[in-house]
Amino acid sequence: MNAETKIVVLDRGFVYVGKVADEGDNLRITNCRNIRRWGTTKGLGELTDGPTPKTVLDEVGEVIAPKRAVIHQIVCKRDW
Repeated sequence: MNAETKIVVLDRGFVYVGKVADEGDNLRITNCRNIRRWGTTKGLGELTDGPTPKTVLDEVGEVIAPKRAVIHQIVCKRDW
């Protein structure tokens, strides 16, 4: 699986970070964490460098999301 670390914003307010792989009609997000609180001062894009001390994450494990639910993806500059 060729996967990049990305922040994935889904409909209904879900925001995840993890290794994202394209699987046809779905995205598989492994090493997945839900970003419950961004903890940023410069918006969501600030998290491309990793979490801030105020970021709150919830371990999820693995998420398979239908592409139709994806609002957008942000490529991270480094692994979290």
